[in-house]
Amino acid sequence: MEVLERAIEIPAAEDNAAALLQAVRALADGPLAELADDIDRRGIYPKSILQRLGELGALQAHIADGARPADYGLAIRAMTEVSRVCGATGFMVWCHAVCGVYMEQSGNPALTGERLALHNQGRTLGATGMSNPMKTFAGIETLLLHARKVAGGYAVSGTLPWVSNLGPDHYFGAVADVEAASGEIMFIVHCDAPGVELRNCPSFSAMEGTNTWAVRLSDYFVGEQDLVADPVRPFIGRIRAAFILLQTGMGLGVAQGAIDSMWKVERQLGHVNEFLEDRPDELQAELDELTARIMGLALTPFGTGREFLIDVLDARAHASELALRAAQSALLHQGARGYLMTSDVQRRVRESHFVAIVTPALKHLRKEIARLSAEEQPQ
Repeated sequence: MEVLERAIEIPAAEDNAAALLQAVRALADGPLAELADDIDRRGIYPKSILQRLGELGALQAHIADGARPADYGLAIRAMTEVSRVCGATGFMVWCHAVCGVYMEQSGNPALTGERLALHNQGRTLGATGMSNPMKTFAGIETLLLHARKVAGGYAVSGTLPWVSNLGPDHYFGAVADVEAASGEIMFIVHCDAPGVELRNCPSFSAMEGTNTWAVRLSDYFVGEQDLVADPVRPFIGRIRAAFILLQTGMGLGVAQGAIDSMWKVERQLGHVNEFLEDRPDELQAELDELTARIMGLALTPFGTGREFLIDVLDARAHASELALRAAQSALLHQGARGYLMTSDVQRRVRESHFVAIVTPALKHLRKEIARLSAEEQPQ
């Protein structure tokens, strides 16, 4: 039963988008599905899958290219297709996609042009080290990277405990405060450059193949060619909605995969599963409604109005909550077979936990919604 078709209704005029989604779905249901368990438990990094997604155009739908406008809705739908089969790979698609946002929106010619083209095609792979800065700007943490001015740029030192989708030839966006100054800089870190050390992280309960490392910087040099933003906070304010909206593809995909697995056992177990809450048709209707809502928000990904930001944060929170509910319900619907360690249902339960704790986590989202809502109240 092609339940995903209901969540993704593609008008005839969107032939190119339909072709892209069909190609991504074929890749996800074939080669990616075969690797999903190894990605989750054995730590296999799906580099070839990510590169193939780049070749298909799935990594650049949200980046304007000549006459082709940016399409955040299409980027989210492509990420949904990937996350439906493998949440870890969907997460890495987001890591790479949001790094492209940093580069495109930087206004730095050295980060656009050929460098951005290679990134969009998946020929080079990027990531994001923005968990700590995002929490810092929300009053949850303090910055872990510190920069001082030197000839021609900055020297940055410090350690980020978790950065995903990394490798020796990868790069990622990061933020550091500036010594003896009141602001911060945002920049690209190259993993193969002097002053960069990748350190092993403890094992995770899931998604081991995300190539997540602790990154230690020791007097890492940042020149003009790698500067994303200075000052940083206006830049973050401008891209925040886009950053969060792109993430919704993970939650939508994990939820859809869980609903699909519920339908797989409906013929055999429907006579008893009908007594469970969160049945697949009910969850599908809720997911379809949320998808439509997110597609509407994705039309203006760089909106900065307070009401718009609250809506974006709420949609992201809803995607997390729905993924959690759908994954747990799928486990109950499948019963003992879903409790096997090799079950995609068991994996998806753990993936849904990640969707709910990755920055911005549910508690972070609710904190920001409460803050923005309080600002709306009359004095």
